[in-house]
Amino acid sequence: MRSNTMSTAEPAALSDRRRTLIFVNIMLSCIATTVMATALTTALPPIVADLGVSMQTGQWLTSGYSLAMGIVMPLTAFLITRFPTKPLYLAGAALFIVGSLICVAPVPFAVIMVGRVVQACGNGLLMAMAQVVLMTIYPDSRGTIMGWYGLAVGVTPVIAPTLSGLMVDAFGWRSVFYLVVGVMAVSLIAACLVFDNVLRTSRRSFDVLSFAVSIVAFGGVTLGIGNIGSMPFTSMAVLPPLALGVAASVWFVALQLRRERPFLDVRILRRRGFALSVIGSMLLYFAMMGSSVMLPLYVQTIKGGSASMAGLVSLPGSLAMAVISPMAGRLYDRFGVRRLFLIGGVCLTASNLCMGVLPLSASIWAASAINVARSLAIGCLMMPLVTWGTGAAGKGRLADANALLTALRTIAGAIGQAVFVGMMTALAASAHAGGMTMAAADMHGLNLTYLAMGACAVPLIVIPLVFLRGDGERRAA
Repeated sequence: MRSNTMSTAEPAALSDRRRTLIFVNIMLSCIATTVMATALTTALPPIVADLGVSMQTGQWLTSGYSLAMGIVMPLTAFLITRFPTKPLYLAGAALFIVGSLICVAPVPFAVIMVGRVVQACGNGLLMAMAQVVLMTIYPDSRGTIMGWYGLAVGVTPVIAPTLSGLMVDAFGWRSVFYLVVGVMAVSLIAACLVFDNVLRTSRRSFDVLSFAVSIVAFGGVTLGIGNIGSMPFTSMAVLPPLALGVAASVWFVALQLRRERPFLDVRILRRRGFALSVIGSMLLYFAMMGSSVMLPLYVQTIKGGSASMAGLVSLPGSLAMAVISPMAGRLYDRFGVRRLFLIGGVCLTASNLCMGVLPLSASIWAASAINVARSLAIGCLMMPLVTWGTGAAGKGRLADANALLTALRTIAGAIGQAVFVGMMTALAASAHAGGMTMAAADMHGLNLTYLAMGACAVPLIVIPLVFLRGDGERRAA
């Protein structure tokens, strides 16, 4: 099937003031949507109690959100290159607000679930557009600007559950949605005034078959992996959707390779720089998402601390990430990705290995110090890899590269979280059955799991040492 790709719109020229206003607007939207993506982990128990549903059913408010995000992400590449920037961005913000308002209405659980899906669609579109717009309007300082963007997406998820807990206790669970709606409403009004059509668009037909297959592919894989942590691998909620998703993924790739103008251009994976950035991002998320669950478990389950204490233990790492993310962006613009890649790989590997040998008698503040090294690694790797990879994808492929990289690293993170949580649980149960006390068995399982995560992070050291030796890898144009 062929698509008409005749250009229909050129990007508008922007003044420095207009670029700054667009950047501030995107950051505001990003903080609001990121809060909503993570805050529900704290608000879920009171929501379940208020609506009178089981925790297993209520969990769909988070897993269904992730599923909708996984489905909409491949579609964003088509939308961004087909429709003008400003109305598309406004549509994403409006979808997010409408979905949030549905969630706070006095309606049954099923309707709230619909609201979460609408909210996820708006968030997916806004998240994809934010990165593409920022890298387009700041072509000469992509690293610096993405470093500031990384600050918002990296630190907000750590703060959001704590903020959500305080608001839920004081005002009820709907207050979280009201706060986000208020922030997004301000962002929407501001976007009407400051946004412009900054991305090049083209006439192209909508590939219905590819979109349908992508729903099954990304949806099946996301759903199957998301259920691994709570259900047996051979259960109907895990194996069938996962197998169907993998099969559909193979079909989806085959379809894109045959298209003259693919729905999602997977050919960019043939580009060495982009492929390495995808591998690096997937390894980062694979190890990162697993360890993000481990630290609160260590503080609360093994050391007997409170949820507030778990937040305090992670706070120094959050502050370290707040400092390093903008610095990493500037270092990327000056030196390229290799040094940041190497520093991040070393810090991530070392932090995991240190947690792997941490004794049960150690202070929780030792774990907090180790988490600072982990946070430094995330700050050095997350946004620089995105900036480098999308730039290496080639001119005119920014939207495809962003959608593909985001989808693949999200799936890798879901796999890592399911694998490492399952590994820790199984190892702890085996050690307890062998005669260890419960606390010692849990610590044994946590140690071995962190050692496994450390081994998985080693390739992040190997890639910059072996594959990024030339000056050609310093910066992506």
